[in-house]
Amino acid sequence: MAVSRLEINTRQPYARGQTFGEVGSYEQLDGIVYFDADPSHPDNALIADIDLAPKDANGLVNFSADFQILRPVDPPKGTHTLFLDVVNRGRGRVSKLINDAPDANSTEPQSPGNGFLMRQGYTMVWCGWQHDVPETPGLLGIQVPQAVNTNGPISGNIAFSFQPNYLTQVQMLSERGHQPYPANHLEDWDSVLTVRDHDEAEPETIPREQWHFARLVEGKRVPDASRICYEAGFQPGKIYQVIYSTSKAPIAGLGLLGTRDLVSFLRYGGADLGNPCAGDIQYALGFGQSQSGRFLRHLLYLGLNQDEVGRTVFDGIIAHVAGARRGEFNQRYAQPSTAGKSSMSNLAPFTDRPQTDTETDQTDSLLARQSAKGSVPKIFLLNSGAEYWWAHLSLIHTDLTGTRDFAPSESVRLYYYSSTQHASGVFPLTDIDLSNGSKGEQYFNCVDYRPVLRASLANLDQWVRTGAEPPPSRHPRLDDGTLTTLENIESTFTAIRGVNFPKHLKRISHLEFDPSRSLAENLPSKIGSPYPVLVPLVDSNGNELGGIRLPDITVPIGTHMGWNLRHPDTGAPGQVIGTTGSTIPFKVTQVERESAGDPRLSLEERYASKEAYLEQVKEASQSLLREGFLLGEDLNNLVEQASERYDSLISAMPQPQLADN
Repeated sequence: MAVSRLEINTRQPYARGQTFGEVGSYEQLDGIVYFDADPSHPDNALIADIDLAPKDANGLVNFSADFQILRPVDPPKGTHTLFLDVVNRGRGRVSKLINDAPDANSTEPQSPGNGFLMRQGYTMVWCGWQHDVPETPGLLGIQVPQAVNTNGPISGNIAFSFQPNYLTQVQMLSERGHQPYPANHLEDWDSVLTVRDHDEAEPETIPREQWHFARLVEGKRVPDASRICYEAGFQPGKIYQVIYSTSKAPIAGLGLLGTRDLVSFLRYGGADLGNPCAGDIQYALGFGQSQSGRFLRHLLYLGLNQDEVGRTVFDGIIAHVAGARRGEFNQRYAQPSTAGKSSMSNLAPFTDRPQTDTETDQTDSLLARQSAKGSVPKIFLLNSGAEYWWAHLSLIHTDLTGTRDFAPSESVRLYYYSSTQHASGVFPLTDIDLSNGSKGEQYFNCVDYRPVLRASLANLDQWVRTGAEPPPSRHPRLDDGTLTTLENIESTFTAIRGVNFPKHLKRISHLEFDPSRSLAENLPSKIGSPYPVLVPLVDSNGNELGGIRLPDITVPIGTHMGWNLRHPDTGAPGQVIGTTGSTIPFKVTQVERESAGDPRLSLEERYASKEAYLEQVKEASQSLLREGFLLGEDLNNLVEQASERYDSLISAMPQPQLADN
């Protein structure tokens, strides 16, 4: 058993003893789990640099991670199903996404929200896996050893990229406040800083004497190995990249083994080993959103859905809004939060069935290793509109030339939430994210896809437990014309006054990496031809035609897109914000519409009354229910949500100041 010890530091009633339907109350367990990994095991040997990890007297690699468990106080009332929420940058995401809970900060307990997951009787588990999570109370991280050789710590080059949203003179050498890779030498004159206007532009080198490894204190430079200082100022919207030498080489891939082994321990370990779930768990589901969804894709790609003795880990997996990518989860100098053009996270394969890449002449698939070994789980790949615009989503369901549809294997379903953004929509409408300073040309997308996500979980659960087939995959396709090129939809959007179309997309290309690592270890030695970019076809309103269409799309009061452009105040006009979509409300009256030159019909031209509008929303919701994409308990919620948004629009919602085309 790869878990050597489970140390429970606190055990307490969850949510002050609140009860959840017939399941009753839950308890919360927090602590640290300790692992011993055998580096000679064939599966473990896939972990980058595990052979360079310090070993104990038994030749094993030791590491540990933070964990949290929520389980029914009376286990027989639960469903005997473990639900692992792969943490995203140290935080669980499923409570907000499925329980509609508010975001928790590091000092507050996790809210149960609507209690959906608890009412289903799941044993909820979270485990740290990311080595560079900030050391902040409430965040779950992992403690892994550094790679070393006979000369000590491993040194090499690393490339770090960033795109600021506001003018700044100092930048930490990491994203989102994560623990950085410190520079080896503060006066390393071989380090290089470049700047470019967008991903496809040629980079310009900033003279080395103009920037420093430092921070500013009262206007004076102070040496700092974890920051760079450019007193001329990092301009908003520009893309910067610094290449420098570091001697920090955490064995990041151990997070994949820790995730595998904790689930296996809780599922199969006995009470004599300190397993608090001993004898209870019969099934295991894995859920990951965005970064953590890509983490699960990577786990499957490495064939790690079996433990060290060959037992199945997950029976079902949901990789949510992960797009076509995997991630920097198993490489030297890994940066798990990066999504840059040159990252190894953009390497093929993208589909779950084998394809041959004619440029590299390599045949591979996401599930090749796992299929050869067995224990392929039931898999739902769920995505939003944003993934077509920044994560090349079409590559998971077309061939690599973008000329024909590519069906998933029998164990996989592909579902797409039409006209949505990466994170479920926000309301009331806003065009700015105060957490990072990003601002859109349009309001951020407000479509809430969480009801469909809840139904998807219920469908996966039944597929795993009873064999009941879920609905067929639903996403835009080439053969029915709902998947198309950028050129075919541009005019629909530019016809709307104040709407500009993207000029520079975040494209990914064929990449080759130098095995000798003579260049920066995480920079490609060759960038080949770009992969095709295909996006959903839209109707005359600009709403997408393919995929699962919520009432916001079939009975619209506005145009909803999976993309939004950076506001000129944040630089880089014409570039998409990345994960953010747009909502452009319809005008309320025909007079307003004609005065604004808006080609889209107004509300009064579409709906005879609010009651008529809500009746159509109810019919659209019932259609989703019949198709298996909605649960009965969410029917009224969708109608109430639509009523609130209609009222808000009618009450003369102010419009953002938009530039003319």
